[in-house]
Amino acid sequence: MRNILNHKTIWMTALAGILTASSCTKDFDEMNVSPNSPTAIGPQYLLPTGIETAVDRYWGHRTRFERINIDAAELYVQHLTRNIYSNEGDDYTVSPALVANNWKGFYNDSQLNFQRIIALSGEGSANPNSNYEGVALVMRTWVFSLLTDLYGAIPYNDAIKGTAAESPVYTPKYDAMEVVYAGMLNDLKMANEKLVVGGPAIAGDIMYAGDILKWKKFANSLRLRLANRQAAKKPAESKAIMTEIVSDAAKFPIFTSNADNAQLNCTTVLPSNNEWNQVMKQDGRTDWNISKTLADKMSALDDARITKYANANKDGKYEGHPNGLPDAIATTYLATSSTIGNAFTAAEAPEVIMTFAELNFILAEAALDGEITGNAKTYFDAGVTASFAQYGLVPSASFTTKLGAVTREKVLEQKWVALFGQGVEAWAEWRRTGFPVFPAPDPRAVLQNNGILPTRFPYPNSEYSLNADAVKAGEGLNGGPNDMKTKLWWSEK
Repeated sequence: MRNILNHKTIWMTALAGILTASSCTKDFDEMNVSPNSPTAIGPQYLLPTGIETAVDRYWGHRTRFERINIDAAELYVQHLTRNIYSNEGDDYTVSPALVANNWKGFYNDSQLNFQRIIALSGEGSANPNSNYEGVALVMRTWVFSLLTDLYGAIPYNDAIKGTAAESPVYTPKYDAMEVVYAGMLNDLKMANEKLVVGGPAIAGDIMYAGDILKWKKFANSLRLRLANRQAAKKPAESKAIMTEIVSDAAKFPIFTSNADNAQLNCTTVLPSNNEWNQVMKQDGRTDWNISKTLADKMSALDDARITKYANANKDGKYEGHPNGLPDAIATTYLATSSTIGNAFTAAEAPEVIMTFAELNFILAEAALDGEITGNAKTYFDAGVTASFAQYGLVPSASFTTKLGAVTREKVLEQKWVALFGQGVEAWAEWRRTGFPVFPAPDPRAVLQNNGILPTRFPYPNSEYSLNADAVKAGEGLNGGPNDMKTKLWWSEK
C-alpha cells in the first residue's frame, strides 16, 4: 500500500487464501470449508486495489499502450512533447490498444471494485458501513467522470451489472453525457451525506488514511468541478449546485488548503512508486520532453514553477521543442530540450487527482460568470498561490505584475499551467473552453486526425463486436461519428 502498508501483499495473501480454500476438495462434489479461510474479499482489501488501479491508470500507467496521460493527454495539451515515437500521441495518433485497454481497465479494475464495496457496505448489507459506501461513491464517480469525458456517452446506469446476482446485464445500454452528469452530481451529494465524521472506521484508505472529513471535501470539490464543466449547457442547475455548496461550508466542506489535495502518495518501495518514475527512471525511457508551448509561456511570465516541472538543459535554460515533429527532427532537440523535473519523476512523487489550486480556479471562473458571489481576483490569486505552494514556491513580484488583470482566459490559462501532470483533466478543460489558445503547429509538424487536436477517444473495437447495438446508439447520443473530431456535450466551442 502506498501510505502505511503494502496493500498488494494483503490482496495477494487474501487471494491465496481463497484459492487455497477452493482447492481443498474431497472428490468433486464435496468441499471442506475452513472457518479460518476467507471466502470473500472485504472492503478493506477492495478499496486500496480500486484506488491504486484507478489513479495509476489515470496518471500514466507503467505499461505501453496503457499510458493514457503521457502517451495522449499530456501531449495534446502541450505540457509534454516527444523526441521519438511521435506516432504515439504527439501526432494525434492513438493506438486502438490504448483506447481499448483503458476502457476495459477503468471498468473492470476500478469500477468493479468500487461497486463491490458499495454492495458490501450499503444499507441492507450484512455489514453496513456508510463511510466505506461514501468513499466508494466518490471514487466511482471520479472514474465515471474520466470515462464520459474521454469517450462521450458511456454505459452508466446499466454498467457493472455483468456479475449481478439477479438479472445480470451483459450488453449495457449507453447513456448520454447529460444523463451521466446528472447521475454523478447526485451521487456526490449522496456521498457527502453518507460520509460521517466520527462515524464507522474504514481501513485500506491509501489516499486519506481514513480521514472522512477530507473525503467529504473531495466529494464536494469534485461536485463543483462537474457543475462548472456542464455550466454552459445547464446554467441554472449548475449555478444552484455551486451556490448550495459555497453557501454552507459546514454541510458541504470543500478543500481549504493543499493538505486536502486528492492525491495518491507514492513511496520509494516498488511497485508503489510513481508511474512516471517507473517508466522514465526504472525502465529508462527518455521519450518525453517539455513542450515548447509550456516552456515559452512560463518563461515569458518569469514563472518559477518551471524549475519544478522541468530540468534545465546543458546551457542552464528551460526550453522545450514543438509538438508533432517527426522523429528525425525531434531527436535533434535531445541536447537542448528540457526533460521532466524530479518533482514528477521521483519515486515518491504524488499522483494528483484534484488540488486546492484547481478548486480556486473553478471558483474564480464561476465568479466571473456570475454563477457564485465572491471576488474572482481573490479566488484567482488563491489558486496561483496554492499552485506555487505545492512546490514550496512563492509567486515573484515580476510574475504577479506580468499576469495582469483577471479575465476568464487568464484564469483558464493559469489553470492549464497548474494542471501540469494532470493531462487528462487539462485536455477536458481545453476541449470545453478552447483555452489556452495554442500557437499554430510548427511547419515541420506532421499531424494526423486532419490536423485537428483530438476532441475525444473512439470507442474500442470490442464494443462493436460484443455490444454493437448499444455502442451504435451511443454514437447517436454523441451527435457525431465514432472519431476523434466529434465534440462532446459540454463543449462551448
